[in-house]
This record gives sequence, structure tokens and C-alpha cells, in this order.
Amino acid sequence: MTHLPPPAEELRLLDTELRQLDARRAQLLTRRAWLVAALHQTGQRPYAQASPRPPHAAPARPETAAPSVQNVLLILGGVLLTLAAAVFTLVSWGHMGIAGRALVLGAVTLAALAAPVALLRRGLRSTAESVAGLGLALTVLDAYALHAAALAGTDGTGYAAAATAVLAAAWTAYGLLPAASALRLPLPCALAAAQAPLLLWAVAADAGPHVITTALLVTAALDAVTVARLTAGTVRITAVVGAYGMGCWGVLGAGWLSLTAGGPGDASRAGALLLLAAVIAVGSARRGPGVGHALGLAVAAGLLVVGALGGVVRSVVPSEWVVPAHLAVGIALLAAVGAERLPDALRRGFAWASGAVQALAVLTTLPVVVVVLLGPAGRLGRVWSGAPSDARAAVAVDVPWPPHATVAPAVLMAVAAVLSLAVRTDVWRARARLGAAGLLWATALVLPAILEIPYAAGLPVLGVLTAAALYMCRVTASAAQVTALVLALVTAAALTLVSLASQSATLAVLSALTTLFAAASWRAGVAPFTAPAALLYAGALASASGAAADWPSARTALLVLPAAAAAALLAPRLGASRATVPVESVGAALGLFALTLAVTDPPMLALVLALCGVIAAGTALRAGRRPVGYAATALFVLAAWVRLAAWDIGTPEAYTLPVTVPALLVGALRRRRDPRASSWTAYGPGLAATLLPSLVAAWADPRWTRPLLLGVAALLVTLLGARHRLRAPLVLGGWVLALVTLHELAPYVVQVTGALPRWAPPALAGLLLLALGATYEQRIRDVRRMREVLGRMS
Repeated sequence: MTHLPPPAEELRLLDTELRQLDARRAQLLTRRAWLVAALHQTGQRPYAQASPRPPHAAPARPETAAPSVQNVLLILGGVLLTLAAAVFTLVSWGHMGIAGRALVLGAVTLAALAAPVALLRRGLRSTAESVAGLGLALTVLDAYALHAAALAGTDGTGYAAAATAVLAAAWTAYGLLPAASALRLPLPCALAAAQAPLLLWAVAADAGPHVITTALLVTAALDAVTVARLTAGTVRITAVVGAYGMGCWGVLGAGWLSLTAGGPGDASRAGALLLLAAVIAVGSARRGPGVGHALGLAVAAGLLVVGALGGVVRSVVPSEWVVPAHLAVGIALLAAVGAERLPDALRRGFAWASGAVQALAVLTTLPVVVVVLLGPAGRLGRVWSGAPSDARAAVAVDVPWPPHATVAPAVLMAVAAVLSLAVRTDVWRARARLGAAGLLWATALVLPAILEIPYAAGLPVLGVLTAAALYMCRVTASAAQVTALVLALVTAAALTLVSLASQSATLAVLSALTTLFAAASWRAGVAPFTAPAALLYAGALASASGAAADWPSARTALLVLPAAAAAALLAPRLGASRATVPVESVGAALGLFALTLAVTDPPMLALVLALCGVIAAGTALRAGRRPVGYAATALFVLAAWVRLAAWDIGTPEAYTLPVTVPALLVGALRRRRDPRASSWTAYGPGLAATLLPSLVAAWADPRWTRPLLLGVAALLVTLLGARHRLRAPLVLGGWVLALVTLHELAPYVVQVTGALPRWAPPALAGLLLLALGATYEQRIRDVRRMREVLGRMS
């Protein structure tokens, strides 16, 4: 605490500090007066007040740059002129004769196309581009006017095809003129117009979808040639956009024709179109716009080859062999990967295309794998309903068997072989082998159901798979170990579900799985997973054994508890291993499961609670598990309460005294080890556990035995608290004794209250209030007197 001097000494110190402050203030004031006088003698003001200068007004910056304004004006002017020309052509054209029409359109078009040349000579490039755009738009209007005036009887689609071809050629010639070669608009417009003639001619000739698709692909090929011959610029960008756009439409059309082919002939023609698209993609990849484009085009070319050849095969083979046919073509693409003459981008693209085809083929087998793994879950509602006829009936319980599942093993094994043999790079070799192992596992998993082998023969297959996966967990590579562990756990779960059809199969499978996972737990790397799994299967085996013996569920709980006890005994031997916490968690879960089984039988529940308390108490003996002792205490108390309830005992003291006595003993031990511990912490919970429920029961008990015994006990507790100067026993015992006394004397108090006059209770209350007020006033007066005494001290 802070030391405070006597009042006289503190007052002396304050006076000294004030005198020092006054002396310092006088010194500073004298210095200030001298400085002010010196400034006045030099003609300066004491405080330099700089006159505020208005900030220099910066010139307003324009919000838009001049080139932007120029471009907006030129573009707007060109658009307006184009609209005006269109309105003139569409509306005012019929009011003039043939000579006037030709003269007006010819003069305006020639002027619009000649003006950019003069503007370029003057250096007005942007204006020239705008006027050139107007001239190109006028040529389109000239073509429309020619059809409307002189060629109205011709086919509109055919005329549009010819017009777009002529316009593309004319715009190309105009853009290549030496005087107009600086213009950037004519050549891209010519290339854009060149996208339409072939397609329009095919439509005008009433050609079929194959011819229309051919026109799209040929146009895309011409665009690709243009891209290969150009280096940069807007023309190349336009060609790239046209090639991708027309090529995508052509590929979509060819793919649709292949899917809807009615026979080998139609499929062959559609396949030829897909091969044409693949050739265009390969050519573009070899001379394309960049490495990224080359890789993407190579992947697309590989997929197109697979679609073309697979579509032809699809038209002649049964539907279930469609996926293997496409897979075979996709695997054949890997032959091109080893061709040294091909560029690296093409080889990598073909490899990725082959991988994509194989991945899609594996995805088609996923429904079969899912049915085999999750289909047996339908037996959870009808356990031990009888052994099915074969392995397929064992898995397809409430779900339909997938169509075309017969070829799934062939697909899986083919892809596994490719992963094992074809992948040779060091980076991907280990991953490919893991993938191949997973595919072989899936093959072995679905094969019994596909072959419809007997049910009794299918179970050992799954058991061997589980044992093999657990054996593979011996590898040191972490990725391989994790993969093997996941496969083992998944297979064991599937085997457990399948075995639920038969009682003998369930007992045999659970026994085997318990042994396998217990044996695998000697490996430290997988013990955090296999040891808990072994305990879970042991608990399931105990529960199934009880059910097989026709034991009630409450009695079966006694068979589950040894698994929980085994977890408690195994945890100390694991030490600081990562498997310690999972094993303890599974043990706790098994104990809770045993309690759930026994909840319908109170005597058996009391026994199970007591045994769980023994297991928890043994766990609490370990250095790091001391808090488990609270759970053990709670379990013992609950066991005693359930046993008393089973005996139909309604006396509350029978429930509370088993809690109070151990609690008081624990409190006494704590007080002995730590004398400074509060009596409320040591004895409060134990005393309250019995005194308070007994007090409530005593107030509701019309007999005198309980209040007398409770009063005697409260008196003894009060005397012990007074003897040893312990607040908790003194307060709790005193209050309980007072309330019990009040309960016993209440009838007499009521009689006395009825005998008193009506004015007596208010008078007594008034006297009590007066006494409290006087006491309060006395306290205030004492405080004032103390303050005056302190004020007179020096």
C-alpha cells in the first residue's frame, strides 16, 4: 500500500512545493517582460502573425484528354452520317429516277472512299479512319440498293452470299492500295465479311447439315491460314476470333451429327468432319498464335480424333462397349506422344487429351463402385434377414443395378495398366502408381458383384482386399500409406455392411476385422486409425454376440464394456503417441454406447454406471488425466441413485448422503494439504448436497421425525463450525437450524398472531423501522464527528 504521511507533515510538504512554484513563476515573468521590451526596441511585434496568403489558384485541369474528345466527335459524326445515308437509301430512294439514284449513290460512295486519301496526306489519320468507315458502310448500302432496284427477283440468301464475297474482295483491294494502306479499318472489315459467303451459299443451296458444317469448318480453316501468314495487328486478331468462332460452331455441329447418326454411313461422314476439325486444330497449333494456344488446340485435336473414331465404332458395336471403344482410341493417342518429330506442345496436348478420355471413362464406372460400397446400407433396417443368393443381390438392396456395368472392370484395368506403364516421368510416376493401385482395388471390389459369384465366396474377396490394404500400410511413403489406409477402412466398412445379411457372416467378419486392425496397430504410422477401428469392431462384435445369444440389450451392455476397459488399459501403454487420444475417445464412446443399451433396465444401468465409474477412476490415476476423476465421481453417484430408484426408495437422504460423505472427506483432505483453502470450497458443496434437499423435504413432511433429525444434524454442524471457526458449516448449519425451528414453531406463531390485536403487527413494524432509522442516523453522526476531528489536526 502507498505510505501516507501524517496530515501535518503532508501540509508542510504542500506549502514548500507552492513556494517553489511561486518563485519559478516570478522568474519566468521577469524574463518575459525583458523579451517584450527588447522586441519593442527593434520595432518587431511580440508575436509574428503571418498574414494568410491566398493559395495560388491552380489552373483547372481538363477532365478529358484532347485525343479522346477528338475520337468521340469523329465516331459520332461517322455514325450520324451512316444513319443519314441509310435513311436516304431506305426512304428517299423511290422518289428519284434510275439516273439520279446511280448518280447520287456513286458520287457519295466515291467521295467517301476518296476523301481518306486526301486526309491522310494532310496528316488527319483519325478523320480519315472515320470517313473510311462511312465509305465502307455506303458500299453495303449500295449493295442493298442494287438488289432492291435491279435484282429484286433474285434469291435474297444467294445474293447476300455473292454480295458479301464481292464486298470482302473490294474492301481488301481498297485496303491494299498504296494510298490507303495506312488505314486500319478496311482489311479487318473485309475479313469479317469473308466469314459469311460459304455459309450463306450452303444455306441458299438448301444443303444438308453436313454441307453447312463443312462450310463452317472450311471458313475456320481459311481463317487459320490467315492467322498463320500474319504476324500482328487488328487483321490477325480478327482472323483469330473468326477461326475460333466458326471452328467452335462447326465442331458443335459435327458432334451433334455424330451423336444422332443413324448408321455407319452417317457416323462416318460426321467423323470425317470431326477429323477435318482436328486437322485444322493441329495445323493451327503448329503455326498458331502462341504456346498456350498450341497446347489448347492440341488437346482439342486429340479429343476430336477420339470423338470421330469413337463415333464410328459406336454405330457398329453394342451400347455397353461404347465407353471401351472411346477409351481404346484415347489410349492409342499416347502413340503420338512418343513421336519425336512432333512439337512438344502437340505431344503434351495429346497426352492431356488421352488423360481426359481415360478420366471420363473411369467416371462412367463410378455408379457401379458407389452401389457396391453404399448399396448394402439398405440392410441396416433388416439385419440378419437371410443370406442373399449372390454377391450382386447382397449389394443391390434398395438401389437398381447400373446398366452397362459389365465392362467396368475392363475400363478400370485398362486405365490402371496405362498409369503403370505409360507414365515414366519422375514427377508423376509415384502418383500414377497410387492411382493404378486404387483402380485395381476398385476392380477387385466390383468384380464379385458383376460376376454374380455366390455370397459366401464374395465375402472372402472383400476380406482379402482389406488385409492386402492393411499390409500395404507398411510402406514408408506417406502418400502411399495414407492411400492404403483409406482403402482398408473403406473396404472394411463395405464388408461389414455386406455381412449384415447373415448372422454367422456378421460374427465371422467382425472377428476377422478386429484381429486384422489390431495386428496393423503395431505400426506407429497407422495406429491412430487402426487401433480405434479395432476397438470399434470389438465393440460391434460384442454387441452382435449378445444379439446372437438372444440376450436383452441391457445385458449385452456388459459385453461391450470390456472393449471400453481395453481402451483404458491400452492408453497408458501408448504414452505420448498420437493414437492415445483417439483410443481414449473410442473407449468413451463405447462406454456411452453401453449406457445406451442398458438404459431400459434400471438395475443393469446401475451396474453399468458403476463399472464405467471404475474404468474412469482407473483412467484418473494417470498423471495427465486427473480431471477424469470428476466424471468417475459423477458415474458412481449416478449408479447409486439409479440403484436406489430401482429399489423404489423415495427418501432424499438416501440419495444425498452418498454424495455428502465423500465430498466432506475430500474437503477435509484438501484443508489438511492447504489450510488457506476456503471452507466454502472444502465443505460447502458436501453440506449443501444433504442439508438443502432435506430442508425442502422437512418443510413438506407433516411428521416430526425428519425435522428433529435434521435439526440435530444442523445443530451439530453449527457447533462444529463455531468450534473450528469455519464459516461454511456455521452459516449453513445455522440457517438450516433456524428454518427448521421456524417450521416447527409456525403453528404457534400463527396462534399468537391471531390472539394479538390488529394494531400490534403494524406497531411492531413501526418500531423496527424506527430502530433502523436511529441506527442509520447514529452512523452518519459518527462519520461527521470523525471528519471534524481530522480537519482540526495539524
